[in-house]
Amino acid sequence: MGLDTRCSATFDKQTAVGRLQLETDYVLFRGDFRVKLALAAITGISCRAGVLSLRAPDGTLELALGPAADKWAAKIGSPKSRVEKLGIKAGARVSILGVDDPGFLEELQGAGADVSARIRKASDQICVSIESAKDLSRFSTLLPSLASNGAIWAIRRKGLADASEAATMAAGKAAGLVDVKVVRFSETHTAEKFVRPVATRAPIG
Repeated sequence: MGLDTRCSATFDKQTAVGRLQLETDYVLFRGDFRVKLALAAITGISCRAGVLSLRAPDGTLELALGPAADKWAAKIGSPKSRVEKLGIKAGARVSILGVDDPGFLEELQGAGADVSARIRKASDQICVSIESAKDLSRFSTLLPSLASNGAIWAIRRKGLADASEAATMAAGKAAGLVDVKVVRFSETHTAEKFVRPVATRAPIG
């Protein structure tokens, strides 16, 4: 995930203590009031005496973050792209299976990844759609196509009762994988990263 902390916030003459989150494309504060600012809508960012001010058309959100204010300002001013959060770099061999997100494919291609909508051997990254419990069986079938140091990203729809985060992690473990990271993929989906245990990977060189 992105940055996450508790702090005091002021917006539209209201002040409250609550939870502040930085996600891929927005900042969200939830306390006695709720403010969600799209990063693209923020017109100004400034820090003074530990207070981060985010200016937007609807008003200015002031966040008392103390020493962390500069870090938050830098992250908000230069946010990582979705592809960067997934760790997919130029030249990476990526297989996309069932992920219905045309924008994601464009992002991967724009980053210089070698992308295929079919499974390929020695894939550096495999992004597989998880829309129901039956999709959880795909971990074991995809494993032979994964490069030794590669990763399977389970792109899971949020709120699935039969394919929850716990169930997805259990399925990955049953296939001999370990879960190492979770990031927000979109408003509707979460991405969970699985890799082989270091001890089972083929030696490099």
